[in-house]
Amino acid sequence: MKALYEVAAPAKLNLFLHITGRRADGYHLLQSVFMLIDWHDTLHFELRTDGQLSREDLGPALPADDLTLRAARALQEASGTSLGAHIGVLKRVPAQAGMGGGSSDAASCLLALNRLWGLNLSLRTLSTIGLTLGADVPFFLFGRNAWVEGIGESLQPVDIPPARFLVVKPPQGLETAKIFGSPLLKRDSDSAILTGFAAHPFYFGRNDLQDVAQSLSTDVADALSWLSAHGTNGRMTGSGSAVFAPWQRDDLPVVPQGWQARICSNMEVHPLAGWASGDD
Repeated sequence: MKALYEVAAPAKLNLFLHITGRRADGYHLLQSVFMLIDWHDTLHFELRTDGQLSREDLGPALPADDLTLRAARALQEASGTSLGAHIGVLKRVPAQAGMGGGSSDAASCLLALNRLWGLNLSLRTLSTIGLTLGADVPFFLFGRNAWVEGIGESLQPVDIPPARFLVVKPPQGLETAKIFGSPLLKRDSDSAILTGFAAHPFYFGRNDLQDVAQSLSTDVADALSWLSAHGTNGRMTGSGSAVFAPWQRDDLPVVPQGWQARICSNMEVHPLAGWASGDD
């Protein structure tokens, strides 16, 4: 195999996000449901036999050492392979949105290069590598909508009814570290239970990061007000600044200049599900 083209890296939405504590090492403990949606980046991989890693931006420019390159390098180091790759990235999922775009790129990179390089590493091994890259990476490797606990590494499959959502990303992004580092962040939410979520999956709980995000960016409040003005109550996903709400209409309202918006459908499984075995 010399190349893999049109490799999808879908975004996610947090249907709720509760912070239930904080570990001694500073990592926050959370409960959430991560849901895959059909807003995705597209990656291309071409084999290099010289061991080098290179990247080509096919859309918006990425940082020099983005998560795809870091994922490829981590996989090289973990496997000891002498192979390399040229990676093309068509970035569509907004950055600093709370939609997991970079983590999804990293997960798809691990899955694709595991196949391109013929490593045959298990999903468990890839997830161990992925967790060193970011707390959301194991979810995208998991390949299913999930009830998420711990720091993001404890995953349980969850069934979510098919639905559509209006997802809106205002111009200003938010840095995750600033949200989690804020003294205003609520860190003592009570533990939720899966049956409570299942009864009202799209209206359950809240996002504990939302109040802090709104204190740092008026864009979040503006986007939520915009959703409300169009007849639907929304909430922020992840650490923002994107917001979303269930959407039953076919039309996409005109958004203010500089905003991004899409009507998205949820997905039952990741497009790359089954690309790695589940056992060591």
